[in-house]
Amino acid sequence: MILNSNYNPDVLTCLANLSNDEVFTTPQVVNRMLDMLPSYLFRSKDTKFLDPFSKSGVFLREIAKRLMIGLEDEIPDIHERANHIFTHQLFGIAITELTALISRRSLYCSKNANGRYSLCTEFNDKHGNILFHPTEHSFVNGKCSYCGASEAVFGADVRTDLESHAYEFIHTDNPQKIFGNMKFDVIIGNPPYQLEDGGHGASAIPIYQHFVEQAKKLNPRFLTMIIPARWYAGGRGLDDFRENMLSDNRIKYLVDYFDSTECFPGIDLSGGICYFLWDRDHKDNACEVKSILKGKTSIMKRPLLEKGNDSFIRFNEAITILRKIQQKKEKSFREIVSSQKPFGFRTFFKGKTTPFKDSVTIYTANKEIGYVSRDEVLMNKTWVDDYKVYISRVYGERGDFPYLMIGKPFLGEPNTCCTETYIVIGPFANKERAENVISYLKTKFLRFLVLLKKNTQDAPSRVYQFVPLQDFSHPWTDKMLYEKYGLEKSEIEFIENMIRPME
Repeated sequence: MILNSNYNPDVLTCLANLSNDEVFTTPQVVNRMLDMLPSYLFRSKDTKFLDPFSKSGVFLREIAKRLMIGLEDEIPDIHERANHIFTHQLFGIAITELTALISRRSLYCSKNANGRYSLCTEFNDKHGNILFHPTEHSFVNGKCSYCGASEAVFGADVRTDLESHAYEFIHTDNPQKIFGNMKFDVIIGNPPYQLEDGGHGASAIPIYQHFVEQAKKLNPRFLTMIIPARWYAGGRGLDDFRENMLSDNRIKYLVDYFDSTECFPGIDLSGGICYFLWDRDHKDNACEVKSILKGKTSIMKRPLLEKGNDSFIRFNEAITILRKIQQKKEKSFREIVSSQKPFGFRTFFKGKTTPFKDSVTIYTANKEIGYVSRDEVLMNKTWVDDYKVYISRVYGERGDFPYLMIGKPFLGEPNTCCTETYIVIGPFANKERAENVISYLKTKFLRFLVLLKKNTQDAPSRVYQFVPLQDFSHPWTDKMLYEKYGLEKSEIEFIENMIRPME
């Protein structure tokens, strides 16, 4: 094997991520985020930058590179310029002691800021401007009052010799005091995403929103962070955050990756990833939204919150489609979709294995069948004797493009019910209407509209909000729906390319 003597890899492109919760950002992504900032910031010796959750130091390092170029005329001496940048312009708060060392090594070329090989010769201590102060959770009634961490999982008695994940930036009422009430022009970074609460994956507690909210309290000139896109859908403590973000007209740019692996190769975050630029002085209600999917990019300047909607529409191409549908002012299909536990049975319920006198058939996990008495049905007893449609409440596709979006619906005969594995659509007076509903659920049109609301594997009734209710006296096809709503060729092609047929 012949090595290229000129090959000089950047180690920060090669770091393994700590976890799906704490993801290292590559220099390429960092520079795309920095490109959103005005260039004059990098030509001023007074601009102050803060990364309040530094992991690898890549944000501060890439900023330093730009400042070294931008201040060349104002501070010609390279050593004087470097000393000024490191001591007066770049600041970080590490999330652990280890990441503090890594960050200092990336920025100063020395794990100790005042070390022999440090690029800065003016620091008097090993920390420099990258600090790490061990912090504890503040538990009240078993939960941290700052981040919501469970005392049973993150309490000091439980996590002996383990990282507490009590991040300093969000575990204080006054984050500005960390650097002596310093004012920052730019706050930038990639915060930790979530804390395990005894569950896993989507059941974990999101915490990234606390970092965004805390940063806004410091009132910087600019704020840019890269965070999971699950906040578009709310839930899990994100409802207030979603409302605040979508109504904040200071968000100037939003870059959205539906598939997180296109931004972070190998990191599959359900719901995707996004980064944004918050500009304190931006007052335009329109935001420049860049949607990225499968290497294709679309850009559109539009409100983050479409009129009459309560959630973000993440595909620019979907805006005109949705507007045409909503012009008809039809009722939502959501009105005939049940809530969780439609008959009161939990997921793990099995019922008896053989039928008995007057028993009711119950569909359980994996479409297995059990039997229960009518007295055991706790909710919607009248639905038992009607026709209805069953569909899985959870359906996940990880990187499977084009998307299916929902599980395959199936007919619910009279004298049947189900566990909360499924939700119920209906009920209906006869079998024909139920089968016509199934034909509608199988259309790409309906499943595309579900895609606009479904940011996780969970598919409760709310993901059907944008789906219009139809006349189910006859079956439906995509051709009929495209014609009904007057969709143009480009709009139809977008739907067809996004959604695969349901066999």
